[in-house]
Amino acid sequence: MVDVEKRDVDDATPLATLENGGIDAFVGDPGMFHDVPLVDAQTDSELAPTTLKSTTTEVGRFLLWCQAHGKVLAAVRVEDLLAYKTFLRDPQPAAQWISGTRWPRRDPRWRPFAGPLGEPSIRQAFRVAKALLTFGVNAGYLRRNPGVLVKNIKTSRDARVTRYLPMAAIGFIYAAIEALPAATPAASKARARDRFLLIAYLTTGARLSEIVAATMGALYAEGDGRWWLDVIGKGTKPRRLPVSPELLAAFRQYRLAYALLPATTRDDNTPMVLNTRGRHLIAVTDEAAANAIKQLLAAAASLAEDNGDADSATALRNASVHWLRHTMLTTHANNGVALKTLQDTAGHASLSTTATYLHKSDRERHDELMASLENPESS
Repeated sequence: MVDVEKRDVDDATPLATLENGGIDAFVGDPGMFHDVPLVDAQTDSELAPTTLKSTTTEVGRFLLWCQAHGKVLAAVRVEDLLAYKTFLRDPQPAAQWISGTRWPRRDPRWRPFAGPLGEPSIRQAFRVAKALLTFGVNAGYLRRNPGVLVKNIKTSRDARVTRYLPMAAIGFIYAAIEALPAATPAASKARARDRFLLIAYLTTGARLSEIVAATMGALYAEGDGRWWLDVIGKGTKPRRLPVSPELLAAFRQYRLAYALLPATTRDDNTPMVLNTRGRHLIAVTDEAAANAIKQLLAAAASLAEDNGDADSATALRNASVHWLRHTMLTTHANNGVALKTLQDTAGHASLSTTATYLHKSDRERHDELMASLENPESS
């Protein structure tokens, strides 16, 4: 283990050569405690609370940046946070921080960034860094929080959400699923699981981490024919998401592929999203679930291209799991579902956020103007 308190950190040191990405090397100063701490964390990397587990990537990047600058969390100042703000917009030196290839974490070529972050990702990464400091103070691990003196990064919000898939593109995804091999037990499990994942994200509007963190028992009925899926959203806020007959059927087929009974109970703590290899029921990571859907979208893009649908192929190549959430909310908003209903389902704090999914008025305005151009009044 590298002891950063005994030597200076060389900016040119490959990050992956430090144990566990260098994060475990950061040991806090015992003198920072102002009372009995409320957590057992002895290092900065152990501090991240359960509420930040879905943002592990951003926490890791911030801790690595601190380490590269010889800082433990207890020593972070306002000036450091301002410098981190600037860094997020352009991680430099690029050779130290960026790699276009996804290498394993312990490979010397591994880097925290795959390229420049988009504005929403930059804003989220900085908010996570501040949230970690806030939690550290509240838990008694840190004495002070410089984050309260630094404003969040503000980014412009699009007037309308545009990252969603048309029905034609979705059809190619279903076709890609049916084309998946099922010759081996692992392949059969993967096809059933990925079909369930696709339908879950496409029909419930849940976030990636919300499905992965759920258990099998979170999908249930209360005796009136209505099925629900319980998830924990941002800020550990629970939500109940309606389950469609299509999703319920996919869930049962998914369980059968793993030799489980099609029905389950509320106290079933089996992970919702399972690994396809081995006999043990092991949960996958958020990254593994995202990669499974990404591969499915890539296969669907190839099918779209083979069928001459260039628009669908382009959309599918750019799409991610989060696009499926956008697609669900946009579809329902345009079909006249009340925005308050969608707000509760999506877990949005503000109704104005939900309103960005409503495209119906734009389409009607477009059609009205095009009709006027096609049928001008005679003078």
